[in-house]
Amino acid sequence: MEYSGSRVYDDHDFFENYMARRHREESPNKVIEYPALMTLLGDVREKTILDLGCGDASLGEELLKQQCERYVGIDGSQNMCHQAELKLKGTKGSVVQSNLESYGYPSHTFDCVVSQLVLHYIEDLDHIVKKVYDTLKPGGEFVFSVLHPVMTASFKSMTGKKTDWIVDDYFQTGRRIEPWIGESVVKYHRTIEEYFLLLQRAGFTIQGLREGTPQRENFQHQDEYERRQRIPLFLLLSCTKK
Repeated sequence: MEYSGSRVYDDHDFFENYMARRHREESPNKVIEYPALMTLLGDVREKTILDLGCGDASLGEELLKQQCERYVGIDGSQNMCHQAELKLKGTKGSVVQSNLESYGYPSHTFDCVVSQLVLHYIEDLDHIVKKVYDTLKPGGEFVFSVLHPVMTASFKSMTGKKTDWIVDDYFQTGRRIEPWIGESVVKYHRTIEEYFLLLQRAGFTIQGLREGTPQRENFQHQDEYERRQRIPLFLLLSCTKK
């Protein structure tokens, strides 16, 4: 069975295995992607923030600790929304269960829209980016991370702990099927150039780009740090609404 979007997280076994992997001590999400994302986000005090594909709202919990004015998370998974509601209880945060395509983006509402490792699951990303542009206030920021295109490019997938990576079919963009945590998951490959042009067409001004360069102080083990120096796992972009 192939899973698209967030549906896979409502499979109980997949959800449990994913959460264990996502929150393990040296998860690449934790030690590579998250520090780079927070650098691009900068000071969030008094900002209203929309989180696309919020998962269990771990990011929202941190942004609220950093005194953002209001946080709204969107996720299509019932399991994820339940976890997010538990995290956000008693805070200025809330969660909406909806897929990103169907959510009603209110115009000129948010100071910042953020998304962690979600947009490579979206087929019609142009539509989402235009909605993001509309929901931001003038001067608002869009900051997101995706799997690096060298990771999504190849049709040839490998399971287990990799010691080498296949980079192939880079300019053949579009749908990919990847075996992940025992299931087949649909992703969409785009080049770095395509992400850049997509944002530019929507009217955004690109402000920053990161590839998640590993920082030694974030790793407990030298061998894992050295392994993560070999290939970029993440692409992060920040842009502003004119």
